[in-house]
Amino acid sequence: MDRTLHDRPIIDPDELVLVTGATGFMGSKLVENLAARGFRNLRCFTRPSGYEGKFAVLTNLQRDGVQIQLMRGNLLSPDDCLAATRDVSLIYHLAAGRGEKSYPDAFMNSVVTTRNLIEACLQHKCLKRFVNVSSFAVYTNTGKEQGSLLDEACPVEAHPELRGDAYCFAKVNQEKILIDYGKRFGIPYVTVRPGVVYGPGNLAITGRVGIGSFGLFLHLGGSNLIPFTYVDNCVDAIALTGLKSGIDGEVFNIVDDDLPTSRRFLRLYKRRVRRFRSLYVPHSVSYGLCYLWEKYCQWSEGQLPNSFNRSRWHSLWKKTSYNNEKLRARVGWVQKVPTTEGLKRYFEACRAKDQSA
Repeated sequence: MDRTLHDRPIIDPDELVLVTGATGFMGSKLVENLAARGFRNLRCFTRPSGYEGKFAVLTNLQRDGVQIQLMRGNLLSPDDCLAATRDVSLIYHLAAGRGEKSYPDAFMNSVVTTRNLIEACLQHKCLKRFVNVSSFAVYTNTGKEQGSLLDEACPVEAHPELRGDAYCFAKVNQEKILIDYGKRFGIPYVTVRPGVVYGPGNLAITGRVGIGSFGLFLHLGGSNLIPFTYVDNCVDAIALTGLKSGIDGEVFNIVDDDLPTSRRFLRLYKRRVRRFRSLYVPHSVSYGLCYLWEKYCQWSEGQLPNSFNRSRWHSLWKKTSYNNEKLRARVGWVQKVPTTEGLKRYFEACRAKDQSA
C-alpha cells in the first residue's frame, strides 16, 4: 500500500465534522484542535444549558476562516439527532452522562443518546467514522496480579451494575451498543478510552488518589501510578483517531508517558496548591474495608449504597501499570505537553481557584 495514501486523513478539510459535548471540558479543546489542523467545517452540538463562555470561544474561531455551526439540542430527541448528523462525515461523540448518579439517568444520557445518533447516521448514509469517547472506567482489572499491565486487550466489566458506579455502567453499555451497530449495519467506529483527564477546567483530585468524604482525606493510591492524560494531549489523540485510516473497530487507551505515582502527586499538590491533612491507607486495609462495606450492604439490603466494593477497589486502587504503545504505533500520537508542564498548569489553576474562594 502507498504509505502516502495510508497516512492521508479519511476526510477532506471541507467535509463536515460533528462534535457532541462541544462546550465541555474536552469538547471545546477538541474543536480548537480540529480547527488548528485545517478542518474548516465544524458543527458544535451542546445541550440548551451549554456554557455560554465556551460558545464565545468557539465563535472566535470563525475569524480564522473556520465555519462553526453552533447547535443546541438534546440527543434524547431523534429529531435533534437527525438535524445534528445531516451531511456529517465524521462524529466525535464526547457528550455523556458524566455527573449522573442514578443508573437510569446515566443510561439515558450515554446509551440512549448514542443509539439515537447512530440511528440518525443510518438514515443519512454519509458517515465515514464515529469516534466514541469512553473511559478507563469500563475495565474490570480483577483476576490480574498486582502491578500487571492494563491495556486494550484487558476485559471490561461483565456486570458493571454491581460496581456501584452509574458512569461505569453507562459506558460499558454505550460501547456494547456501538459494537452491535457496527456488526449489524457496518457503522465505521473507533473507541477511545482516556485515563484520568486533567488540566485547567477539571480541578478535582481524582478518586484514584483518595477520597475526602469523611472529614479527612484518605490517601488510597499510595505507590500506584495514576493514568493521567493532560487535556491537550488527550484531545490530540482523540482527533487523530478520527482521521487515521485503517483503524475501524479498534480500541485505544489514552494515557501520557511519564505517569506520577499517587504519593508523588499528592505531595506536589500539597506543596503547590494548599496543605491539608491526609491519612495513608495501605492497600490491604482498603481492600478489607471495601469487602466489609460490600458485605454490610448485602446484609442490610441496601441501607448503604454499595459505593465501596471490591470491584471498585480493583478498578481504582489496585496497583497497575499502563502504556500508550498501541496509540503511538497505530495512530502516530506523541505527547506534546510534558507531564511536568501539564501538572504545573494544573496546580496553578487549582491555586488560583483556591485563592479566589
